[in-house]
This record gives sequence, structure tokens and C-alpha cells, in this order.
Amino acid sequence: MTLPVCLVGLWCVPTGLMEYSLISHSRYARSFNQVKKKLVLLAIMLFLWVYMAYSCVGYCSTMPRMMVDYRVKETQTAGKRTDNSGVDLMSKLLSKPQGWVDLETDYDEPPIRTASRDLLNNEVEIDQTEDWDEIRGEQKSPDQSPMSSFSNGSGSKKLPQAIIIGVKKGGTRALLEFLRVHPDIRAVGAEPHFFDRNYDNGLDWYRDLMPKTLEGQITMEKTPSYFVTREAPARISAMSRDTKLIVVVRDPVTRAISDYTQTLSKKPDIPTFESLTFKNRTTGLIDTSWSAIQIGIYAKHLENWLQYFPMSQILFVSGERLISDPAGELGRVQDFLGLKRIITDKHFYFNQTKGFPCLKKAEGSSKPHCLGKTKGRTHPNINPEVVQRLRDFYRPFNMKFYQMTGHNFGWD
Repeated sequence: MTLPVCLVGLWCVPTGLMEYSLISHSRYARSFNQVKKKLVLLAIMLFLWVYMAYSCVGYCSTMPRMMVDYRVKETQTAGKRTDNSGVDLMSKLLSKPQGWVDLETDYDEPPIRTASRDLLNNEVEIDQTEDWDEIRGEQKSPDQSPMSSFSNGSGSKKLPQAIIIGVKKGGTRALLEFLRVHPDIRAVGAEPHFFDRNYDNGLDWYRDLMPKTLEGQITMEKTPSYFVTREAPARISAMSRDTKLIVVVRDPVTRAISDYTQTLSKKPDIPTFESLTFKNRTTGLIDTSWSAIQIGIYAKHLENWLQYFPMSQILFVSGERLISDPAGELGRVQDFLGLKRIITDKHFYFNQTKGFPCLKKAEGSSKPHCLGKTKGRTHPNINPEVVQRLRDFYRPFNMKFYQMTGHNFGWD
């Protein structure tokens, strides 16, 4: 016989009925918990799917569309289309540099020799190939964290607030890759060449090449040829007079040899370094029409930039110290950009094989990150007399450059 159970002052229920009620409640609770677990699992799976989608979108947004645009234009025009002014586009890209005026040297500038002209005309193709060889498969920063990857799909594209404008073979690629470790820097991988080769495409085209950035992040690009392009300072100033400019400079003699080495790797049939260096080997007259020599006359190019930008908006980074003390130089760059010093010694290790620093394994990266095979080439042996003659040639220009920048780079 089932006895009722009475609650004091309330009501009575049979014992069997109470047991049944408790069992039913227990079953309901277990069923509800199972449903709850399934919902939580479904929510986690949905979050992971959204995270992967945003990561993919963010990664793709960093890939510049220059190569696609270039190939489309090449297919459509077959090299025959002209711009609005009727001037052939390719002739503008491959035009020889303007001759020096009031060059502070005892040497007179002759017409560019056939060998030098051929070499210069091929540099557009060589630079573009070098750039894409270097960044292929390395568009994503090796230290990019999952959260920064997640944010890549949001934000908006902006014109760059900072540009690495030079110099070729100075260490610009290394500097850009190192800076991309910083969470507040977003940079396009390939060189846009907007202010020297693609200016007619307009600012909207230029902006569209940039990666998306969030509030507080800096958009950057690097095109080393800007520093020696006569029109570049005025064009960048017209875009924004507040643009911060970074120039990586290196011993001009070593830079010239490195420049020649790059060209030699693409065009093994070019003349020797010595024959291109001199207008007359007997008299030792330097051929300043050769771009490898021109680029290293830093003081001359800087005069053009100072007409549009104050020295306070230009930072000169030592290419030599970028190798010997990368964290120190990166600290200066972060200060210049108004960013917290996040990139430090802990991010680098020295690669004995390549002869320059590489990035250590970091969050979001499965292995250490070094620059590609196109960096760290072995230089050809150059006659010491030729090297010394070049040092004598560059010395007065270096001294003037030290005075203009207020910094002795120790090249002499």
C-alpha cells in the first residue's frame, strides 16, 4: 500500500506518484543536457567555419592584383596600345633616365653607351621578375597571429601613410618583411610602382592595391625606384603632404656591385662591371649615365625630395646596421611611425648561410622565415683598383649626404 507523503502545512501526495515525478524530471534533465551539448558543439563548428572564411578572405586581400592586371593588359594590347597622350606606354616604361645637371664632379656626361642603354632598358623587366620571385608564396606575414588573420577580412583600403621609397639593393625587401611582423602595419607585398610607372592609372587604382586596415593600423608599400624618380616627390606630396618616407641606404660601391649582380643573374651576357663603370678605362673616368652608379649619388636625389618634404618626414635606415643590428634599426623605424616597439631582438636569428638575419619561428608560423633565394647572392670578384676608384668618386657625395642627413653612415 502506497502511503501518502504530506508536506507540512500544505498537501499530501502518494509516494509512488512522487517517485514517478522525480524519475521523469531526471530523464528530462538528461535529455535537455544532451540537446545543450549539441547546440554548443554546433556553435563551435559555426565559429570555426566563420574564422576560416575570414582568414581566407584576409589572406587573399593582401595579394596585389598587379600581375593579373599586367597580364590582362598584355593580352588585350599585345604591346601596341598607347596612353591618352598618344605616347606609347612601353616607351615610357623603358625610357632612359634624364642626364645629370650641375653634377658636382669633374666628369662630363656623354651620351649613354649602347651597352649601358641596353642594360637600362632591361631593368624594368628584371626588377618586376625579381619582385615576384621574392614574394611568391610569402604574401602572408610569418608572424601573423590568428586574431590578426581574423581581422584581415574587415576594415577598409586606404592610401599608404608611409612608403619605403628606396634604395634599390639597399635592403628594402628585408625591412618590409620585418615590419610586417608588427600587428599595426599592413603592407602590400609586390612593388606597386605607382608614382613612377603607373601614375596614369589614378589614385583609386592605387588604393585598390592596398590591403584592408583597421582603425589605428598603418598602410605601407615599398617601391625603391621612387627615390631616383624625378617626378615622384611632387606626386606623393600631391597625394598627401603628411606621408612618411623611409629610405634604406647602403655603401654606394657595395650597392652598385649588388645591383650589377642582380642584373647578371638575369642577363648573363651583359658586359663586365668594369667596362660599364668607366667611360674611359685608361683615364678612369666614371660613367655616371649607368643607373647602378647614378642611384648611389644619394645627396643629388635627396635634394629633389627636400623640395617637397621636410627632413623630419624622411627616415634613413642603414642597410649595414639592418644586418648587424636589425632590432635596433627596426626600433628607430617603429619610433618614426609612432608605433609601440613590438619588434625586438627576440624576433631575429642570424642565418650563417645567407649572411643576414632571419625571422624566428613565431605564432602563426610553422618554421623560421628568411628572404628568398634571390637575396644574398655571391658577388663577382671586382678588381680592387676599380673598387677604390669608385670609393674616391663617391666620397664627396657621401660627405654631402652625411651633412644633409646629420648622420655619418661610415662608408669612407
